[in-house]
Amino acid sequence: MTDKTNVEQKEPKEERSQKSADTEEGVLSELVPEQRKTPFYQAVNAERYQRQALIKEINRATGHPLICYVSGVNAQLDRDDIIGFIDLLHNISPGSDLDLMLHTGGGDFNAADKLISLVRRTVGNGILRIIIPDYAKSAGTLMCLGADRLLMSDPSELGPIDPQIVLGDGDGNRIRYSVLSYIDAYQEHSDRLKADPSNIPSQLMINKFDPMRLKQFEAFKERVRKIAEDTLKRGMFRNGNGNFTLAARTLLDTKRWPDHGQMITWEDATDPSIGLVVDHLDSDSEEWQRYWQLYCLQRWTIKDHQKIFESDYASMVVDGR
Repeated sequence: MTDKTNVEQKEPKEERSQKSADTEEGVLSELVPEQRKTPFYQAVNAERYQRQALIKEINRATGHPLICYVSGVNAQLDRDDIIGFIDLLHNISPGSDLDLMLHTGGGDFNAADKLISLVRRTVGNGILRIIIPDYAKSAGTLMCLGADRLLMSDPSELGPIDPQIVLGDGDGNRIRYSVLSYIDAYQEHSDRLKADPSNIPSQLMINKFDPMRLKQFEAFKERVRKIAEDTLKRGMFRNGNGNFTLAARTLLDTKRWPDHGQMITWEDATDPSIGLVVDHLDSDSEEWQRYWQLYCLQRWTIKDHQKIFESDYASMVVDGR
């Protein structure tokens, strides 16, 4: 009888733990009521809720998550963006398909290299699509080379990846240089002097070039070319479906793209000399209109010097100055 009583009084450890947890949860639910958003809080954040609701709608339609990086006209892509991207990738399962909406005028090529490497490492063998609602120029174009495919429509554009650099002139002035234009100009006058050593204009011009700056610019050009090729190898051309050397050279070609701000359309991007994989969406299609609506809401939210990092679970507006 005693043995039977003892058996009946004992409970499995798991059941005792569960009952204890249920009791604690019940007590806590009474002491700490469920948090609800107040009407005023909801009103203040209504625009963010609207954008995130639209992102959830897009996620349901595509079957995989969308993250967004949209910057104002005066906000440069830089290394401080790493924090925002890591937050956006926080809930993305490794190896899953992912969409990235990207809008930027460009910036630091080394930062772009790190950002797309982070995204690509998270996606792994999954499919990375980059949506370009308006433009992804310069370093932004370089990031696009890491995608498996691009989604573009008639308003979408890429740009040349010829690097721009800002240097001081010794008098406190900041001057923007086109790295490739500087190298091309030196080469042009150098070739003229080889053909005609008495060419006075070229003699005068060649003396204005700084040998140290020229060496620096040549190294920078080589760095950007290598980033472009490596990004294509692990992204757009990772299955051996493109010529990464030709594509990088074409995007760096100042003869084909004499203006750094020149538009590279979706048709240009699919030209065999570049060979990017682009899905062109009709600008009136329901799918594109969802992306465009989201982009317009995000651009309206940020000032010219700001950037927004946004997904269905994260939303951060940061100052890009």
